[in-house]
Amino acid sequence: MITIEEALYLVDNAIKPERLNSVQELILTQCWSGRTYQEIAEASGYDSDYVRVVGSRLWQLLSQVFGEKITKNNFRSILRQAKISESETIGTNITALELPSTPVPLNSALYIQRPPVEPLAYEEIAKPGALITIKGSKQMGKTSLAMRISERSRSQGYHVVRLNLFQAEDGVVSNLERLLRWFCTNVSLQLGIESSLSDYWDEDLGFKVSCTNYLQGHILSQLQNPVVIVLDEIHRLFSYTQITREFLPLLRFWHEEGNNVPVWQKLRLVITQCTEMYIRLNINQSPFNVGLSLELEEFNYQQVMELAKRYGLDRSSLTIESEQIKTLTEIVGGHPYLINLAFYHLVARNADIDTIIREAATDTGIYRDHLRDRLVTLNRFPKLATAYKQVVQSSEAVTLDTITAYRLESMGLVKLKENQTVPICQLYQVYFRDRLR
Repeated sequence: MITIEEALYLVDNAIKPERLNSVQELILTQCWSGRTYQEIAEASGYDSDYVRVVGSRLWQLLSQVFGEKITKNNFRSILRQAKISESETIGTNITALELPSTPVPLNSALYIQRPPVEPLAYEEIAKPGALITIKGSKQMGKTSLAMRISERSRSQGYHVVRLNLFQAEDGVVSNLERLLRWFCTNVSLQLGIESSLSDYWDEDLGFKVSCTNYLQGHILSQLQNPVVIVLDEIHRLFSYTQITREFLPLLRFWHEEGNNVPVWQKLRLVITQCTEMYIRLNINQSPFNVGLSLELEEFNYQQVMELAKRYGLDRSSLTIESEQIKTLTEIVGGHPYLINLAFYHLVARNADIDTIIREAATDTGIYRDHLRDRLVTLNRFPKLATAYKQVVQSSEAVTLDTITAYRLESMGLVKLKENQTVPICQLYQVYFRDRLR
């Protein structure tokens, strides 16, 4: 079997560096569901002849890249066979696998889409003045998604600038002027535009106004196409409260300027934020409650099984029982990094899945470093640690005050069920039950 998400993944990989446009993706998705061109046109508002022409050209494109005649009637079976062929090749070169501690490369088949996240992001980034915030706890795939939004943007002819706040020294992120100059200089450098900060920097106007004038007058005015600026790991700033309260409202201002000044519509912002870092912001100044906010969640069971196939765990030499994978998923709650780490050890280290399951919450298991990292974080916040100990030691859901429950949820440690709190997975409940002070 093959899902429409898997089919879209196959097609996107096959036509690289091109990408399906929104109409092509609409037609492929709707035809997958058995709808006619007329039905697609009526539901979407497009002219039926236009839909038919785009559909015809889509099948021609797919025929070229897959090397055989593809039509509206046979594309499902051909993509299904392509999926089988892909599954047979993944996992054969296990020596090339690396520990899943870094973002999933663009060309990796191990990236699992989490609909509707990706389609929403690709649609949003095409809008003038777009702002996308990607939220999630550590190792949930925020940067991997940002990379794919960047790649989609490049395929549409957009300029892309990627800035990771952890690349900036402490002296930069702790000083507003240095941070804004660092930002402007890096944008200029990555776009190949000669820096001209001295022409725009005016202490009397202020650093934020100077930075804004530089972006508008020196950067955006020179560009014919939109520019996507990805600010990765924005939470690096959260340790510097005053800097955060100056810089984040500036991002929101730039986004909102797109409604007033046409040139600002060229700017598209993508921000990744680790929800384990917390800061209070005025709701009217925060960039996190405007634009498109995407919160990455755990894999569901079907996505875990798909990832297992991509690791080659359904092949005869590496076959793992589906019940064993189901048990593993229940223990780690479908956390992408924890699932990937288990599959990596099964394939590259020839580990035994029963051993992984048995030792999961111990100091000798494969998750020991991940669990210790969270233990250290919790012990820095005694009140949170006390509240979380109450949660993991209870056999029933616990009622906590709203802010404490929110912070534990943001840290990826609990799930909220109405007004009650439960551990996000068995792994955390067993490990933290006896280890919290």
